[in-house]
This record gives sequence, structure tokens and C-alpha cells, in this order.
Amino acid sequence: MTSGCAEDSASSDNSEAPVQVEASAVVDTGEVAESADLTITDGFGREVTIPGNAERVVCSGAGCLRYLVYLQAEDYIAGVDSMEKKENEIEGRPYAIANPQLKDYPLIGEAKGKDDPEKIIEVNPEIILKSSTIGQASDPTAADADALQGKTGIPVISFPYGSLNNEKQRDEMYSSLRMMGDAVGKQERAEEVIDYIDATMHDLESRTADIPESERKTVYIGGVSLSGAHGIISTEPTYAPFLWVNANNVAAGVSTEHADVAKEALVAWDPEYIFIDVGTLQLGNEGAIGELKNDASLAGLSAAKNGKVYGVIPYNFYSTNYESVLANAYFVGKVLYPERFEDIDPEAKADEIYTFFVGKPVFTDLNGQYNNLGFKQIPL
Repeated sequence: MTSGCAEDSASSDNSEAPVQVEASAVVDTGEVAESADLTITDGFGREVTIPGNAERVVCSGAGCLRYLVYLQAEDYIAGVDSMEKKENEIEGRPYAIANPQLKDYPLIGEAKGKDDPEKIIEVNPEIILKSSTIGQASDPTAADADALQGKTGIPVISFPYGSLNNEKQRDEMYSSLRMMGDAVGKQERAEEVIDYIDATMHDLESRTADIPESERKTVYIGGVSLSGAHGIISTEPTYAPFLWVNANNVAAGVSTEHADVAKEALVAWDPEYIFIDVGTLQLGNEGAIGELKNDASLAGLSAAKNGKVYGVIPYNFYSTNYESVLANAYFVGKVLYPERFEDIDPEAKADEIYTFFVGKPVFTDLNGQYNNLGFKQIPL
């Protein structure tokens, strides 16, 4: 799940990247004292020596700055890429909504890791943090980091963005959060974020784990954003909120990641419930919602006829907004199994989640970008 897509991340075994305190320095007393330097093995096996007390960093690559906000280190930002300075008509990134000041920082390059070494040097960061796109091969990523470090003379820590789609990618994500935490002195916060994600996933799964297979609802997610808005056929066969609440995704098995499916297949599957990523509204003519209303080939869908079509918050916007993924899962669970989620107000739960990750309860502002159709039954 990314702003791009949830493709298979580059492999990394550094779930707990080693951090070593570097060399010693001689002080006036003649005694040997530890320096502040750290050597970190980054997500692609590169050993990088950095200042141990860095307070000026820049982030390169989709999603990198989001992780820095998760770690409550946004005050360390020295400059931002063009995505952060762009005035988006619709802003789907909770961390950006919570931190409008990001637009005021100096520019360090174009979006998606297209760095400008001269601009980076001008803002004088102590560390460059560089995330890879999910699915990006490790060798080019390491080479890009080496090249940027050579051009700027500034240490570059590079890492896979990871995801919550499977155990391997989750390990990569957690390793990257820990690595960033080591780099900016936010180790405790990194563990808090990891623990929160694990606890949330466990809570979701435990609520529905004992539902017999025969009683699990059949579901479909359409209009999934992927490098922009898409229509009804755009889906996620491994859509995490469905997995976490033990719903049966009718598109499961079509692909391990994002997929476009035939409308005929959707009609044949005929899920009981259809969820629409309301980022589809950016297509015009209501996107996937308009298709359900007006496309004769979809008229027979049971979910449409029975009023079981619901909006969820877009999560793909400049890589994955994991806080929105988690919030969506509680809404999906409430719709499918209300008796298992009696204690949950999805909007209040979303604001609890957003506050933990980005520091502010931004659900109302975020949903307002999409005509307030998130966490609602969509009339057709």
C-alpha cells in the first residue's frame, strides 16, 4: 500500500539494525571520552557514520517525512521536497494536514527522491534520510544513496519503506522506524509506534478471530488510489483492514498486491459489501461511485441494491498513510460485525489514531476533502 503502490519491498534482514558508538575523543583533561558519532548499518547494508546528536535532517523519498512525523521529530526538518510545498486541491496526507508549516521550509529537490544536491547543501542538514519505494530493488537504492552522499558530503541513511501487508514487509517497516529513531535520538518513540501498531492489529484481529468461515462477510474494495485516483476496478487483493477483521475479500488471490479487475469478475463475485476508497472522487463524475450509479453492467450487484456500499478514507497519498489504514479497519469492522465493535465510534477512534501518529485529530479536516463520504453509507 503506497502512494504509488503496495508492491513487494526490497529485501532487508535488518529488523534491528546495529548501532555502534564510534571512536573516542581526547579532551583537555587528557581522559578519553566517547564521541557522539554513531555508525548505523542502514536498510541496504551500508555502514554510515552520523553525528549522534543531530538536530537538522532532510527526508528524501515518498513517505520518509511521514515517518519522521510519526517519530515526533518534525522540529528537526531543515528542508522539504516539492510534494510538501505543493498546494494540493485535495490533501490526503494526515501528517501534512497536521503540519501546515511544512510548506514554509526550503526546497531540497523534487518529489519521489529526485534530490538536488546543491539545494540540500544550502540547508545544511547533518543527516539525509532516504526511503525507497516499495518494490524498488536494493542495489539501485544503495547506489543512489552512495551517489547522494558523495555529492553532498552529508551522511545518507537509506531504508525500505515497508508495509503492513505481510510479515516480511512489516519487519522492514519496523526496522526502518528503529533506524530513523536511532538517527534522530527517538528510539523510545520508535518503539512506542511499533507497539501501538502491533496492539491495534491484535485488537482488530481478536475481535473477530472466532467467527466461523461460513459466517464471514464477503467484501470488495474499489476505487483504490494508486499514483492518483482510480475507478471501481482498482482494488487491493490483500487489503489489510479486511484481513484484520477476518472478512473474505472476493479479490483475494488475484494478485499479491494492487490489481485492476474486470467488471465481469466483480459482478460474478457479487460481494455482500462494497467499500469505496473516496479518493476516487478526484476522477470527476464521482469516480467509482458514479460507476455504481450509472454503469448498467454493475446494476446487478447485491451490495448496490441492498444499500451496502460504504466510503473509506484514502490511504495511498505519497506512499501509505498507515494511520488511515488502521482507522479504516475499525470502520470496516463496525460495518461488518457491529456486535463485535459495539464499543467503537469509528470517527472518534480515527481521531485517537491520528492524534497518536501525527499529533492532531485530523479526521474531520481529512474527510472534508472528500465530501465527508468517508465512514458513511453511500447512497446510490
